[in-house]
Amino acid sequence: MSGSQNYINHVALVLDASSSMSHLSRKVVEVADQQISYLARRSKELDQETRVTVYVFADKVECVIYDKDVLRMPSLKQLYRVGGMTALLAATLKSQRELAQTAQLYGDHSFLTFVLTDGQENASHRCPDAPSGTARELVGAVAGMIGAQEDNWTLAVLVPDQMGKREAMNCGFPKENIAVWDATSTQGLEEAGQVIREATEKFMVGRTKGIRGSRAVFSTGAEAVNKDTIEAAGLTPVDPSKYQLIPVARDAAIREWVTESGHAYRTGCAFYQLSKPEKIQARKQIAVLEKKTDRVYTGPQARTLLGLPDVETRVKPDHNDEFTIFVQSTSVNRKLVSQTRVLLMS
Repeated sequence: MSGSQNYINHVALVLDASSSMSHLSRKVVEVADQQISYLARRSKELDQETRVTVYVFADKVECVIYDKDVLRMPSLKQLYRVGGMTALLAATLKSQRELAQTAQLYGDHSFLTFVLTDGQENASHRCPDAPSGTARELVGAVAGMIGAQEDNWTLAVLVPDQMGKREAMNCGFPKENIAVWDATSTQGLEEAGQVIREATEKFMVGRTKGIRGSRAVFSTGAEAVNKDTIEAAGLTPVDPSKYQLIPVARDAAIREWVTESGHAYRTGCAFYQLSKPEKIQARKQIAVLEKKTDRVYTGPQARTLLGLPDVETRVKPDHNDEFTIFVQSTSVNRKLVSQTRVLLMS
């Protein structure tokens, strides 16, 4: 095997440990440990070497694990302690600058970092781990650093609200690499863990196709689903004689509408258009429709294209001018939305 075929992933978790995270601290450890065991399993299955780095930040930024083999990772139980303010910019800068010193000799190296915070930046200007300067200068430093990163670097952030999203965009985080999570509950953190897992799945499968980094890890829109990514995922078009597209003229149950339109209904043969956030179960098939041609692509790789893990997960439709996502319905009462379409597979 030549060095270039040896995939080496450097995955970093940069975790907010400010005082406001105290009600979630046990859950943070649980979610991070789950992510690490998931990474270990997928690394074996995909034959990719994965090395994990963990930073925690409050008033200062601390690297508690550096570039350690994912198969030898300890639990974060003893390493995650909360207390203090939120040095978010300092944590972003320190993590990326230190990871940039990792040797990249031989093999195909790729860096994926997830920053998780429940609040706004409020401490970096006096944090010993940040360069000196005003808050505005630090924002500029982060934006400059992100702008200069090579194509094998992916930096994503999970923020608690729309204000956090705006701040992250000001710092230069790509829009599709920013996700909003519910920081008020353990359920919200559980869902954030799922979002991270989906994004990681998309990243690791993309690696096998030669994709080195992404500026759309949280997206189901045009950045994630386009001709190039469909081809890279190995999707092929379905024979047009094997499916029909039925317009939906009013809100109706799926079986009712399919039979009313003159077609037989078999459980699992009909797919609804993803038009609002949905929970998608592990066994559900996905189909992708090219709007211009009505060409349909499906198969196991369609789930991979969206980064769907093999557990139930929540997915939201993002804007896409060229492609539409359809989800298999296994219910006779699935409510169809007027002005969408049903995909009926024979």
